[in-house]
Amino acid sequence: MNKEVNKVESTVSEKRVKLHIFEPSNRKIWTVVGKGEEYWIYPEMEFCSCPGYYFGKINGKKECYHLESAKLAEKENKLEIIKFSDDEYGDFLSGLISDL
Repeated sequence: MNKEVNKVESTVSEKRVKLHIFEPSNRKIWTVVGKGEEYWIYPEMEFCSCPGYYFGKINGKKECYHLESAKLAEKENKLEIIKFSDDEYGDFLSGLISDL
């Protein structure tokens, strides 16, 4: 099994793919906990905030393992769902942006 597949499988099995749902608006923010950092991902747009995504795109790579992990976690229903109130949305985004 190659290294990339192992990373994806361990990320999913360790439930490091997180879907943050804000209620009652049902806004969603996806994150994946990588090697010590949490990255914002947008699976529908094939985007990840990790450096590997950026440099991979420059070099013609398809996607980073964070995006692959999110797709697998959703397919296998192995993601962590965390619910917040809409009142927490602004603070959550501010925290996420400051970590980038």
